[in-house]
Amino acid sequence: MNASRIKKKLQKQWRWWKRRSLTLGLSSLVIAMVWISMYLPDRVQSLLSTKPPVAIETLQYYQQAEAMDDTPEDVNFWKALNKSKEMNEVTVRHSYVCGEEERTLGKLNTDEIYNLLNEHPSWKGQFAGQGKVILNETILDLSPTCKERAYMSLDRDGNLSLFDGPPVQDKVIKTFFQLDINSMESSLPDDALRHLYDGIRIQDIDEYNSVLSTFSDYAREG
Repeated sequence: MNASRIKKKLQKQWRWWKRRSLTLGLSSLVIAMVWISMYLPDRVQSLLSTKPPVAIETLQYYQQAEAMDDTPEDVNFWKALNKSKEMNEVTVRHSYVCGEEERTLGKLNTDEIYNLLNEHPSWKGQFAGQGKVILNETILDLSPTCKERAYMSLDRDGNLSLFDGPPVQDKVIKTFFQLDINSMESSLPDDALRHLYDGIRIQDIDEYNSVLSTFSDYAREG
């Protein structure tokens, strides 16, 4: 075993022990809080039970993080959120295969953001500065707007492209690859080519994938 492999192995063990120590520490904190609450007067205990403490949410996250193997960016976001004492303006951003949509949730405190992310494990958080938090969700589908307006056709350079509206409006959303026009003209029926030139209406992810698959056979190499 060379020095580089030994170093990587030690770093991996150190990260494992670091996560394990943090999880055990938070677990001890939660157990201590539960034990103390059993001996508090009913009035005080009722006050504590009105809102789950951030420590419990943090423990839940780190337990999930071990299972999901989150990226360093995800872990850094959670650490920064755990330290945040301010209200943050929260926006949920839905990123589709075609299109993007946003909705603002208003100002939320740390516990409320924790609760949202626990309810939606696929969301990824990021701080956008000036007290703003963006929760990103990636959706393998077309946005509602794309479903209403998207076409696939050729752009001016002969590339298969996705358009916002009919191709004559020349509003290209995304370019995929250049097509071998001569090969298509010798292989495909005239109706299929005319349909492509006029614009193929795309209304769902299946049609999107089907058109890409069909014309990828005629993509120019290089």
